[in-house]
Amino acid sequence: MSGHSHYATIKRQKALTDAARGNVFSKHSKAIMIAAKGGGDPESNFKLRVAIDRARLDNMPKDNIQRAIDKATSEGGVLDEVTYEGFGPLGVSVIVEAATDNKNRTSQEIKNLFERGGGSMAGPGSVAYNFESKGFLLVKKTEDPDSQTLAIIDMGVEDIAESEDGLEVYLAPDKLGEVRKKLEEAGYEVTQAELQMKPKTLMEFGPQETDRIVKFLETLETNDDVVKVYANI
Repeated sequence: MSGHSHYATIKRQKALTDAARGNVFSKHSKAIMIAAKGGGDPESNFKLRVAIDRARLDNMPKDNIQRAIDKATSEGGVLDEVTYEGFGPLGVSVIVEAATDNKNRTSQEIKNLFERGGGSMAGPGSVAYNFESKGFLLVKKTEDPDSQTLAIIDMGVEDIAESEDGLEVYLAPDKLGEVRKKLEEAGYEVTQAELQMKPKTLMEFGPQETDRIVKFLETLETNDDVVKVYANI
């Protein structure tokens, strides 16, 4: 069991603010297009299903989702998936996942954002060693979260953290679909399902420092090519 608060939690709490920026659907489209490279059927391509589910959480219209899939499966819809690593203010480790049709442009833009925010972009592997790929499920809490937690542990998950939003469940990426199905069959409501880069160790800061770092991370997220940002805060 772990009970920490981290950037993924902060982002969920700010979801409505982020949605108001107007570029949320564009980011979802790119995530769907990248995932659809593995096939346009969400039933057989779980990564695509996860991307679609995330888009639906932000009320992305069904037609927009289908257009992104169609574009990805056509010759004209080629996007490259690129990962950048670096250090933000106060040395916080950052991973940026992007989808772009121009790697040189995106690389320069991300580098500039790091430098303007008081950080620096670094080479591959510089911070990735401190993150590990995990499946993530956010489950709505019942009236008896302790019993619920024990029941979920028996389903073969690796870690559970209780937060204001619900129970944060971490598991091996290849078990994401299987465990989600078990949870739903058991009558639990899964409000979020995705693949994440989870930090192995965290850095803790006071309110003012945290606010500075979060603003920097938000600046990265406003870039049109950026799909996800992870940090060990």
